[in-house]
Amino acid sequence: MGHTTPTIEVATRERTGTRYAKRLRDAGRLPAVIYGRGGEPSHVSVDALQAIDHLRQGVHIMDVCVDGGKKETCLIKELQFGHLGDDLAHIDFARVDLDQIVTVKVPVNLFGTAKGTKEDGAMLVAVRSEIEVRCKARDIPSEIKADINELTEALTIGDLDLPDGVEPVLDSEKHIAHIAYKAVEEADADAEAADVDADGSGPEVITEKKEEGAGGEE
Repeated sequence: MGHTTPTIEVATRERTGTRYAKRLRDAGRLPAVIYGRGGEPSHVSVDALQAIDHLRQGVHIMDVCVDGGKKETCLIKELQFGHLGDDLAHIDFARVDLDQIVTVKVPVNLFGTAKGTKEDGAMLVAVRSEIEVRCKARDIPSEIKADINELTEALTIGDLDLPDGVEPVLDSEKHIAHIAYKAVEEADADAEAADVDADGSGPEVITEKKEEGAGGEE
C-alpha cells in the first residue's frame, strides 16, 4: 500500500515466567515472542510505549531488530491483554515474507451521519468495528474507511471499498452497521411480553381460582 514499515528494537530476554514478565512491565517493557519461518521462537522484550504507539496507528507489519542485529520482517500475530482486558501484556510476532498471504483483522472506521437516522426513533447500530481480511503482508491496510452519509438501511461487507488485493474473509452480505428503529423494537418487546402472558402464568392462575371456587361451592 506504499506505507512505510516501522522498525522496532527488541532485546533478548534470558528468563521467562510470570514474575519476570511483571518486572519487565514495571520497567516499561513488554514481553514478546518471535515465531515462524523455520527459526526457533525468540523470547524478547520491547519498549511498551513505542509498541503501543505503532499499534494505535494501525501497524500490522514491523521490521524487528533483535539486539541491534539484522532486521526481520514480522507480522503482529496476536496481542494479549491483562485479566481486565485493559493493559497490553504480551505481543506475538510472526516472521513473514512481504509477498506472503496472511489473514488479519483490520478496523472499520465509519464517518458521516447516516441519512436513515434522521427519522424519528431511528438509530445507527454498529455491528462490526473490524473485519478479517486476506491479502499479501505488504498490502495490509491500517484501516478501512466507510462513508455512511447516504446510509438508509444497512452497510454490508460487500459495500466496503477495499484496496486492490484485499479480500474479506466473511460473506459480503454480513452487516457492518444498520439502521434500527427504537419504536419498532419496543413494539416487538411488548408483543413478546403479551405472548408470554397469554401462554404463561396468566391462564394457570385463572384456572386455579376457578378450581378453588368450585371446591368452595361443594
